[in-house]
Amino acid sequence: MKRLLIVDDEQIVREGLHAILLKNFPELEIEEAKNGKIALEKADSFMPDLVLMDIKMPGMNGLETIQKMKEKNQNSKFIMISAYAEFEYAQSAMKLGVNDYLLKPSKASEVVQTVSKVINKIKEERRSQQESIIQQYALQKALTIVETDVVTQLLFDHVHEVHLDELVELLGTPMTNEKFVISVLLPQNSENLYAEIKQRARKIGNTWVGALYGRQIPIIVFRQKADSFRHQAITLAREILSVSREREGWFIGIGNVCDSLEYIRQSYQESLIATKNTSLPVKYRFYSDIPLEDKRIDGYNPKKLENQFFDQIRNGQWQNIIKEVSELIGFFENKGVQVIEAQQRVLELLWIASRVLNEMGIAPETPLYSFQINDFRQLRSETNQLLNQMWQSHIEYHNQVEDDTIKQIRQYIIDHSHEEISLDSIAQKYELSPIYISKLFKEQLGVNYITFLTECRLEKAKKLMLNPDKSLKEITFEVGYQDPNYFSKVFRRTVGASPTEYRKSLLGAKV
Repeated sequence: MKRLLIVDDEQIVREGLHAILLKNFPELEIEEAKNGKIALEKADSFMPDLVLMDIKMPGMNGLETIQKMKEKNQNSKFIMISAYAEFEYAQSAMKLGVNDYLLKPSKASEVVQTVSKVINKIKEERRSQQESIIQQYALQKALTIVETDVVTQLLFDHVHEVHLDELVELLGTPMTNEKFVISVLLPQNSENLYAEIKQRARKIGNTWVGALYGRQIPIIVFRQKADSFRHQAITLAREILSVSREREGWFIGIGNVCDSLEYIRQSYQESLIATKNTSLPVKYRFYSDIPLEDKRIDGYNPKKLENQFFDQIRNGQWQNIIKEVSELIGFFENKGVQVIEAQQRVLELLWIASRVLNEMGIAPETPLYSFQINDFRQLRSETNQLLNQMWQSHIEYHNQVEDDTIKQIRQYIIDHSHEEISLDSIAQKYELSPIYISKLFKEQLGVNYITFLTECRLEKAKKLMLNPDKSLKEITFEVGYQDPNYFSKVFRRTVGASPTEYRKSLLGAKV
């Protein structure tokens, strides 16, 4: 129900307008005021949508009253009523945002026509505001999906140059030149804490929170210039750890700072390596704080080898892995390294392999040597057995994914591309790791997941463009985008022309 306030010092005018409006707009709730002061008092509680305001009144005139009303309620609309037709009144009124102007005496038809026009404007604005609220909600929901997909692309090497810039722009996070990654390791069966962790991360600073992989959550953190790296990271780690009083099973690894998103993957891998020893009393650790070995071994670069291991495990290069680990054991033997030290160094690599398999959705047994290693022959034999067990876990997991699973996922994306879908949501539906789905998608279909999703959406957009009655804004929402500017940018970079240009050529060719 719309609320209308009539303000005029002449009672006969107020009663006449009231009768005309009530007859023609029975849905209106109407109040009256005989001067500006009473009008202001009524406006505070009545909150009128529309005010019919006389210009000339004793005390506070109509223009002054409007000015004070608008200070309290910017949404009210105003129609000026006066026996004076001087231009300066109308000019002053328009500056105040008055929507229309009536002269005394006005015919009933003129009053109805003028009020009807403004009421329709109020209805249209409210409809537009409601649509905007719905679209903003949908955009915020979509941004959460965009955020996890961007993190997945950056950290697991699925970056596509056509989309990354636009996705980063769409997220709107104030980016800084320096950034780093923290990896949050959760206790078992604590997936319900994900939303709270995400909220805590955003509370502390500019972050992108990735999806939950196994028991770990990767978070990209943008450096704050006003704070030191260590203080910012520790503050964030403590805030996340405060989600639960129980610290058992929790641990946070913190990677080094890098100055480009291209190298963010290395910071992520460092953050994972920093979680190797979760038994520390303080439940977070910087990669840079991992102590160097007391005894250096010439020709052995553990950090380089660890980073290489990440890629080989993700790509399933098990034969290379077994060969290189065997060569590493031989290297230690030739260098005269004690067996117990060589065993510890190899075990750290096996731990990395286990953690990477876990993030892919594979749950191998914890790599442990079954007995005390006495010589390098035993170390080589036991290590090969542990690596083969991991390889077998990888094979079994891969075999669970039937040949037609990716085809099913492909069809699902085609059918639901207009909806808010992401790697994470698809992974939950098919009970697979999002990283693993992305890997299989590229291997079996030869195209990146997000590229395929974009192609599906743009193909639908092209078909909808054949209908001249549909606006480009409508098409944007119908194909699954929540921001017309983002849709336009992706369309131009993928198709080579803006949506408007493409549509003109399309409709021109059809004609």
